[in-house]
Amino acid sequence: MNTIAQRLEALRELMQREHLGAFIFPSTDAHQSEYVADHWKGREWISGFNGSAGTAVVTMTGAALWTDSRYFLAAEEQLRGTEFQLMKLKIEGTPTIAEWIQEQLAGCGSQVATYGSRVATCGSPSTEVGIDGMLYSAASTEALIKDLRQHGGLTLRTNLDPLRLIWHDRPAIPLSPIEIQPQELAGESVQSKIGRIRKALREKHADGMLVSALDDIAWTLNLRGKDVHRTPVFVAYLLLSTTTVTLYINKEKLSPAVKAYLQENGIQVDDYENVKKGLKDYFEQTILLDPDETSYVLMKAAVRDVVRETSPIPAMKIVKNEAEIQGFHEAMVRDGVAMVRFLKWLDTAMATQKGVTEMGVDEKLTALRAEQERYRDLSFDTIAGYAEHGAIVHYEATPETDMLLQPKGLLLLDSGAQYQDGTTDITRTIALGPLTDEERRVYTLVLKGHIALARAVFPERTAGTQLDVLARQYMWREGVNYLHGTGHGVGSYLSVHEGPHQFRMEWKPQPLLAGMTITDEPGIYLPGRFGVRIENTLLIVPAMETEFGRYLKFEPLTLCPIDKRPIVTDMLSDDERAYLNDYHQLVLEHLSPHLLPDEQSWLREACSAV
Repeated sequence: MNTIAQRLEALRELMQREHLGAFIFPSTDAHQSEYVADHWKGREWISGFNGSAGTAVVTMTGAALWTDSRYFLAAEEQLRGTEFQLMKLKIEGTPTIAEWIQEQLAGCGSQVATYGSRVATCGSPSTEVGIDGMLYSAASTEALIKDLRQHGGLTLRTNLDPLRLIWHDRPAIPLSPIEIQPQELAGESVQSKIGRIRKALREKHADGMLVSALDDIAWTLNLRGKDVHRTPVFVAYLLLSTTTVTLYINKEKLSPAVKAYLQENGIQVDDYENVKKGLKDYFEQTILLDPDETSYVLMKAAVRDVVRETSPIPAMKIVKNEAEIQGFHEAMVRDGVAMVRFLKWLDTAMATQKGVTEMGVDEKLTALRAEQERYRDLSFDTIAGYAEHGAIVHYEATPETDMLLQPKGLLLLDSGAQYQDGTTDITRTIALGPLTDEERRVYTLVLKGHIALARAVFPERTAGTQLDVLARQYMWREGVNYLHGTGHGVGSYLSVHEGPHQFRMEWKPQPLLAGMTITDEPGIYLPGRFGVRIENTLLIVPAMETEFGRYLKFEPLTLCPIDKRPIVTDMLSDDERAYLNDYHQLVLEHLSPHLLPDEQSWLREACSAV
């Protein structure tokens, strides 16, 4: 079953047997993760689209995929030649999933579906829509039920996983080994974290909770894994009561050292598949289940009084302690060294025309990072987009698309690494040679937005949404915008995307607090021409305290020169020049001691004042 058409045929045959009018495939796993193990990449398998965000929907006569602006160009390319129609989220005229299903089913009788060599009408369409209720959170399932009911009285079935029946070579749930994150890097013991969680649960009038989010489990237990590509987590559930903690996991993943560690910390272990039974056997009066993190099936499995509240763990995890902050600083130095060595190498390659490609950029930078102490992996697949590929927000080069770099134009390079003491995320847009006036102007608009946000001073508990306009103001004045967020949290040797705090246009109420990490990454993308993005990871730190309260500011964690060659210097204010010069002085001071003499010379020039 190697083609999308064959997979759709098998699905539709199953849908006919099960009397389903449509089936929906989300991008999540049973833990509501953003990045998922191969076992749960059903949406990618059925559609061919491999972006991290998207929803595929299949009816008897149609197929569509909804995704956001980061993936519009990539999705158009990947869906070409299939039945799937691209639905662009947040674009006027794009129907909701429920609206589209209603339209499909209403017109079904006059349409035909092609199954390989066989053509059949869809007959009397069912008004029942299917999902795998383990892959949808309780909140999203309930919202979908309401939305479907309002569109033609459609109903939702939640107990079918069609991939179990039609994806014959489906990857198994991974069994990667788990490692202990040393307390000197974690900065807090497991018992301290569990104590804080229990205190927070009491404040929410809950006796215990089920933790589904994989990064929350890894953080709580000071453990890391390799079950998810580029994200050091492991597949498990964690059930807490007032007196017990149980880890539901495949026990094959536990080495003798990890077993002893769990026993020392009073953590019981049960099989991963027994989590539903654990909820039924739960002996306390109340249990907190976060409706945004707990699957619909597990929410329904709970037999005690459910407290539907936000999990207290993310708010703890996103505020970094002293050890974690120190780890970030040290990881950023090593990452900066790798970046400087790469940028110097790239300059030489362009000058000597060595024939570097986008994939060659990825290979070289990855090799330089791998030389660094405490390197574990990349934090996401490198985005190296030259020229028009830079306008594809989450572009990833393949042998078919790999472009040869020329000594002209712009290279957008978004990359990062997982070090045992910190996670990095950095974007630099690099001039490879002569640039057009348009390229230079767009680059400078992005730089001005990046600096404006980085220089912000704001009252404690300001939400990131309230600051987002700072990064967009200059491009908005010229009628330009980007539709992705401006920044996200970054984990401490955990997920490169960590929330709930963000910079974005849509309202996100999570307040910003000292100790949080967050990226600053505005961009402009001109399809078919080029893209520009500049990104640093920032640490939120105290700024001052006045009669009006506490104020915060941002301290750059990322240490790497920002390319000065594309800048239209007349577009920068004195304050913007001063910020850039001060940042480059910081980079020079921190990285120079770790570089060879010729690398130091290159860095001094790259960090020279504008």
